[in-house]
Amino acid sequence: MAEPRDLEQWTAELAGALGLDTDARVDIAGVLDLARVAAHGVARPAAPLTTFLAGFALARGASLEHVADVVARLAEAEPK
Repeated sequence: MAEPRDLEQWTAELAGALGLDTDARVDIAGVLDLARVAAHGVARPAAPLTTFLAGFALARGASLEHVADVVARLAEAEPK
């Protein structure tokens, strides 16, 4: 099994390979917390789906704080 990579290095490497702004700071702890809330408040598979959708919201100008608030609110709500 390969050694785990440093998350900051991985994030910068992946951003560059995807053609994204590598000077932009990624709030790794905030993204991981968002995934944790989804995984524990909804279901484990919700974590990657939530972070994927969060990326769309962020690209459209939402802040990570706003996205995190929405995710927390929805994760705590009764399912419809």
